[in-house]
Amino acid sequence: MLRNDIPITPELIAEHGLKPDEYQRILDLIGREPTLTELGIFSAMWNEHCSYKSSKKWLRTLPTGGPRVIQGPGENAGVVDIGDGLAVVFKMESHNHPSYIEPYQGAATGVGGILRDVFTMGARPVAALNALRFGAPDHPKTRHLVAGVVAGIGGYGNSFGVPTVGGEVEFHPRYDGNCLVNAMAVGIAKTDAIFYSEAKGVGLPVVYLGAKTGRDGIHGASMASAEFDDKTEEKRPTVQVGDPFTEKCLLEACLELMASGAVIAIQDMGAAGLTCSAVEMGAKGDLGIDLDLDRVPCREDGMSAYEMMLSESQERMLMVLRPEKEAEAASIFRKWGLDFAIVGETTDTLKFVIRHQGDVMADLPIKELGDEAPEYDRPWVENAKPAPVDAADVAAPDDLAAALLKIVGSPNMCSRRWVFEQYDHLVQGNTVVRPGGDAAIVRVEGTEKGLAVAVDVTPRYCEADPFEGGKQAVAECWRNLCAVGAEPLAVTDNLNFGNPERPEIMGQLVGAIKGVGEACAALSFPVVSGNVSLYNETHGRGILPTPAIGGVGLLDDVGRHATIGFKAANEPILLIGGHGRHMGQSVYLAEIEGREVGAPPPVDLAREKANGDFVRGLIRDGQVTACHDISGGGLGVALAEMAIAGDIGANVEVPSPAHIALFAEDQGRYVITAKDAEAILRRADTAGVSVEVIGTTGGSTLSLGEAAEIAVADLRNAHEFWFPDFMRGEL
Repeated sequence: MLRNDIPITPELIAEHGLKPDEYQRILDLIGREPTLTELGIFSAMWNEHCSYKSSKKWLRTLPTGGPRVIQGPGENAGVVDIGDGLAVVFKMESHNHPSYIEPYQGAATGVGGILRDVFTMGARPVAALNALRFGAPDHPKTRHLVAGVVAGIGGYGNSFGVPTVGGEVEFHPRYDGNCLVNAMAVGIAKTDAIFYSEAKGVGLPVVYLGAKTGRDGIHGASMASAEFDDKTEEKRPTVQVGDPFTEKCLLEACLELMASGAVIAIQDMGAAGLTCSAVEMGAKGDLGIDLDLDRVPCREDGMSAYEMMLSESQERMLMVLRPEKEAEAASIFRKWGLDFAIVGETTDTLKFVIRHQGDVMADLPIKELGDEAPEYDRPWVENAKPAPVDAADVAAPDDLAAALLKIVGSPNMCSRRWVFEQYDHLVQGNTVVRPGGDAAIVRVEGTEKGLAVAVDVTPRYCEADPFEGGKQAVAECWRNLCAVGAEPLAVTDNLNFGNPERPEIMGQLVGAIKGVGEACAALSFPVVSGNVSLYNETHGRGILPTPAIGGVGLLDDVGRHATIGFKAANEPILLIGGHGRHMGQSVYLAEIEGREVGAPPPVDLAREKANGDFVRGLIRDGQVTACHDISGGGLGVALAEMAIAGDIGANVEVPSPAHIALFAEDQGRYVITAKDAEAILRRADTAGVSVEVIGTTGGSTLSLGEAAEIAVADLRNAHEFWFPDFMRGEL
């Protein structure tokens, strides 16, 4: 008999994040008042974080297929073929709200969750990345958040044993009350040993694996689908607590169990915990699931069915196993010191039934819970696009050298060494190119191949023009992979926006998805996984629209790659893509003139592809000694970073007006150095690509014609010291 624990009131419904019309939909669906446990289950499954109810319509428009794609969106992670019977498995997800409330554990469990998404597919994680956004440096909470988030990412990733090899860290006042922590993981699997979450077969054991269930993280998914307010700190108990050492054991136990042939289906217990994992496995397989919560391993006494079903305790998995392999599976998990418990079975009823202490606590239609959550076509308005900035109206600085020094030492352009040196980027021994360049590279163990990985987005572009900003995020990620010589394979996205119930915010989301989709289609760069994080607002003020793009590229020969640092004196410097004039939303305007205005630079995708293909071909043919894409800060910052990385100066001719040539942010451009400039110019002429020699490497200064001359040592001092000084509280 179904146990009705307490009456369901309008206040209780609202506390569960359900609108009155959604609750009415529940009543219509089940024909009665839900139990408290059932209300909690609907709340978890129908919130924005789990159901994508505001974004599904638009996500379906993204290009997700391609000749190398084995698995696109809809599983724990995307899977792409890299040849020789191997696949790369990757995904990015957000842990924004938890990281603002409890920075260390929020960030740590974000890393743990994305690692589980990857090894749930049968892949061994080989790299981790992150995209971080914080409020203004002078906001009283920013330094605390940076310290906690970076420590949490390092603490979990380092202990688990995965190299954290790349990412982004930026500051802006619009993130003052809502930081962003997007974590990405990349793994390697055999193409004939990919595991999925679809349950198959009736009467099969549903097995709980890993750590015990506690009261941490209850309502975590619901909390992630709500705006922040003055009571934000009260949500601290909804943040999960992670244990990377248990997760490492879980990884090894899962991979060993998968190799045994025992696994039919597997699902990570992430957002909404036992609820979401069980529902997804059953619904995908057109099966029911019957769970007996008396068998769930708990680390706290007296846990209710409601608490067990909504707990987001970490390091847990749910599997459907072959019955004849139960004993072998149990012995594997007990060997690794982990819990193994048969907590239910698959049924042919299409019902999700929860039993606890002799009572039925929930009896719900499983397909409607998972596949038929509300889906909204929310009203949206196209945001007004600002007019382009006329380069002639941008004043030259009084001192161009001082302007460049200020830019390379600014919070958003300075070195992130303070951050990435807290991450173990060498564990596993396969890191070929470390953090700090355009893309990191890890060797595919046992082969000559390499994987290049990068994360990119420019939120100030997205705020001004969501469509062009979405295009640019994809284009810059593609460009960063090309700049190291990798063939871009596919992307994962993390779409971070404010409240979609506001038409202008929904317009940002729609515009950005359209831009992302157009760029991915033009560049043959499909979206194979991702995440949407909405309601990133505090007191009604939204974050900058931040559609982070994580890309993976392939090097057939990991030894044939490029890095950004100048390598030797007397090498010609070549500019690919021509000089720029677009100053709208540029770093120069923000840092030197203190204004964020104008339209961002447009992205010519055909030009982007032609230039990237050309650069990649040069690198693979061994004609390039150094390469750097031109993005934030323009040509001036690209040259400064190359000089700093190589500890070699350069003499560069800069056309007039110099400040426009140096700081314009036109897209699709690269700086390279080479031994034989003439051969590259001939090749460019044949390919129809704009290439010109602009200078020569050498010396200890960056000489910009008559415009400026700056010692490389001064550039390094400006570039390296802002972050450590800030974190010591000296700024």
